[in-house]
Amino acid sequence: MTSNAQELHASFPSAGFLRRLAAWVYDFLVAVAIIMLASALALGLAAALTALDWVQLTEGMDHAGWLAQGPWYSIYLISVLTIFFGWFWRRSGQTIGMRAWRLKLQNRDGSRLTLKQTIIRLLTCCAGLGNLWILVDFKNRRAWHDYAAGTEVVTLSKEANQLFYWNEL
Repeated sequence: MTSNAQELHASFPSAGFLRRLAAWVYDFLVAVAIIMLASALALGLAAALTALDWVQLTEGMDHAGWLAQGPWYSIYLISVLTIFFGWFWRRSGQTIGMRAWRLKLQNRDGSRLTLKQTIIRLLTCCAGLGNLWILVDFKNRRAWHDYAAGTEVVTLSKEANQLFYWNEL
């Protein structure tokens, strides 16, 4: 059973490449800020561990070097970004950049993404490079990750973009 709001959202047009690119730039800047914050927290933890003598740094090594010596720091940063994008895509279908450019990620019927779709989209998005497929797919204007997850990105009207978490969908 579909709601009126869901039917309305299913009728919005697919988003084009330039609008997606603009949202991607906004989200890239937000992602950089999130990485900086996550890095500050990791460096603080490393400093606390050395202050408590739980970790001993070798001669000439600093906290950043200690974090970078294994794969765990990279895995941590990727996890932070995955949680950030996954939460926004699953919760409202809009990241900060998407909201600024009136874009919404949704199912083809206008409903919100499932957890499985969110995970598939995160695994196949190739850091946004899948959006280049839109330049070839003129008819549907869907990226690789849209096809893989069964989703679409639509351009909202100004009125529809004012709603915030799409609780009816």
